[in-house]
Amino acid sequence: MQFLENLFSLEGKTAVVIGGTGVLCGEMAKGIAQAGAEVVVVGRSEEKGAERLREIDAAGGRAFFVSADVSSRDSLSALLENVVERTGKVDILVNGAGVNSPTPVLDIDDEEFARILDINLSAVLRSCQIFGKHMLEQGGGSIINIGSISGLGPLSKVFTYSASKAAVHNLSKNLAREWAEQKVRVNTLVPGFFPAEQNRKVLTEDRVAAIMGHTPANRFGEAHELIGATLLLASENAGSFITGIEMIVDGGFSAMSI
Repeated sequence: MQFLENLFSLEGKTAVVIGGTGVLCGEMAKGIAQAGAEVVVVGRSEEKGAERLREIDAAGGRAFFVSADVSSRDSLSALLENVVERTGKVDILVNGAGVNSPTPVLDIDDEEFARILDINLSAVLRSCQIFGKHMLEQGGGSIINIGSISGLGPLSKVFTYSASKAAVHNLSKNLAREWAEQKVRVNTLVPGFFPAEQNRKVLTEDRVAAIMGHTPANRFGEAHELIGATLLLASENAGSFITGIEMIVDGGFSAMSI
């Protein structure tokens, strides 16, 4: 039992969870905190941040909130400086900020396309550059980029989102290749269908039926079901030889054919 506890323990680690005020990354942040890490919950809403901190505290974890704008390199640099000043380091980074839109492909304008790609893709690159440099200098770390099942294969109704997430998957593999020898691991956590703020608008009755028909588990995922995969990818013990992968948590959706 002690071996297993040490295998997934994050004691003494500092984790920055960008998007930690959201449903999925919020639950991941709580799981990371319960494994022993001090968690920095990053978002734009102080109200949502305070709510997430209360949940983490109630679960016995340690966390603090920092507001940041992922569209700004200066804001992300200030975030790193803030965290390092308070904790001395960053061992784990979760890039989970994201936006979605159900706009039909012929109606997508340049502004919407650029906005979604900036938040979903460019912000991930900026964050990986800033925090990755810190991890390279300190001798290691784990970056977990949140991908999507729509990044593995195109899904209807989320054209730009799918394109941006497919690019995140590719970006993560490239960074993993670049930094493996320096012990900075970069992986993509790929949720299947988990109801959250950004996808509720496209979960119509017909679409839910189609999703269930393609998901062997015949249900949506629950946010806490991402914690196990998160801890595996975050832990330098359990995940020491895992980099450049797409860790799929989807109830069998990607295994389904006809």
